[in-house]
Amino acid sequence: MNIQIFGTKKSFDTKKAIRYFKERNIKAQFIDLKEKDLSMGELRSIKQAVGGIDNLIDPDAKDKDALALIKYIGEDAKDINLIENPQILKTPIVRNGKQATVGYQPDTWKKWE
Repeated sequence: MNIQIFGTKKSFDTKKAIRYFKERNIKAQFIDLKEKDLSMGELRSIKQAVGGIDNLIDPDAKDKDALALIKYIGEDAKDINLIENPQILKTPIVRNGKQATVGYQPDTWKKWE
């Protein structure tokens, strides 16, 4: 397994996801979205695995301006805007190759083991 956890150090669910894999001795790479952005290829792969861009966006995000912008722009510009505004993504985003989840989902992760 090649687990990648995208999130922020302050996110409670991201901390729980890191702990989940650590407790099971599964190596996981943590990528802090405040330090390093998702690449376009990573975003497309995750988007395809979770069923679209709407499943990646956190409707309760604090940045209401970025949320409104994402809702009303074209599909091509949404990807670029998500990369530039990672604060509106639901976290953690946990990726295992072509599989991915958004949020804390240990039941799904058990199936990966």
